[in-house]
Amino acid sequence: MKFAIIKERKNPPDRRVVFSPEKLAEANLQFPEATFKVEASDIRVFSDDAYAEKGFEVTNDVSDCDVMIGVKEVPIDHLIPNKKYFYFSHTIKKQPYNRKLLQAMLAKNIEMYDHEVITKDNGGRLIGFGRYAGLVGAYNGFRALGLRDGLFKLPKVEHLADLAAVKKELDKITIPNIKIILSGTGKVAYGAKEILDHLGIKEVTDTVYLTADFTEPVYCMIDVMEYNKRTDGKAGDKFEFYKDPSGYESNFMPYAKVTDFFIAGHFYGDGAPYLFTREDAKHPEFKINLIADISCDIDGPVASTIRPSTIADPFYGYDPQTEQEVAFDAENAITVMAVDNLPCELPKDASEGFGEMFLQHVIPAFYNGDKDGVLARAKMTTSDGKLAERYAYLQDYVDGES
Repeated sequence: MKFAIIKERKNPPDRRVVFSPEKLAEANLQFPEATFKVEASDIRVFSDDAYAEKGFEVTNDVSDCDVMIGVKEVPIDHLIPNKKYFYFSHTIKKQPYNRKLLQAMLAKNIEMYDHEVITKDNGGRLIGFGRYAGLVGAYNGFRALGLRDGLFKLPKVEHLADLAAVKKELDKITIPNIKIILSGTGKVAYGAKEILDHLGIKEVTDTVYLTADFTEPVYCMIDVMEYNKRTDGKAGDKFEFYKDPSGYESNFMPYAKVTDFFIAGHFYGDGAPYLFTREDAKHPEFKINLIADISCDIDGPVASTIRPSTIADPFYGYDPQTEQEVAFDAENAITVMAVDNLPCELPKDASEGFGEMFLQHVIPAFYNGDKDGVLARAKMTTSDGKLAERYAYLQDYVDGES
């Protein structure tokens, strides 16, 4: 089996890679029967020379490899027929902008394995960049606070070498007496929590958060059963909610009335209640004036996220009364950070962490008969140009009917 680390070709350029040179060398030691080649790249965070120094062949032609491993979508004209591909295809939710990509993979008899659906048997994700999205998203939120209120000036993450440098910059600032709510309990939320804890911000329970006043900055981490409640007044159940959220409504407003800074690190499922609506944001007691929306669902559960922002221009303002975009520091605006590719700002650490998970969960599946079903669950398309049974729901999307 020959594996290729392919060049990222999507624009804007993404410097991440699935395997760092060190982690690829580790993979080579664990699986000596495998061959690993590296496609030459002038944008990757690790240089071609760094891979060559570890003994890997770096080449412009990887067409003799069986498995192509990348991060972002591969441009259609660079897809090689009859290969296995790993990358984030952004097609499993029927995203219109990638319909042609999925059609092309089927036409080229490509076996597509999407990183997003490399999961445990219970559906929990095994690999991803979530922690790094949380780390960068929270940092960016504090950067916005400092710039908007003239408190401090944090540099952009993309200008820093690694996570250690990010934390070193945070050591230089003082956070004012604000209340911060963090939604979610997954990898994204815990990445954001890492930043809050590094800053020494005190964590409090939701009951204390909602009722007490403080003389220092505090934060509260809330899960779905805190910011949602059953419409019939009965006690909610998290797993019931995940299966069918239709009997629930938002319970976020009590938090919005006492919060200055909201970090949105939750996963939003189809049909779940919005955390807050545009009407909610107009309420005279709605206090939130800064949101780091790491989840970044546009026109969705966080009403002020009306568009994604970019690494180059990460902040904008949302005027709740006019429902329009304004300057990020405009009076009475909600300052919004909604960058949708946050891990790109921390490519070295994100790549190292991703490679560790990929080596632990994916590469072994090629050599143990896929005993845990990792490959079977992640395979979206088959080598004979069809959707895998698990993803048959995408057929109308492929056919252009949805």
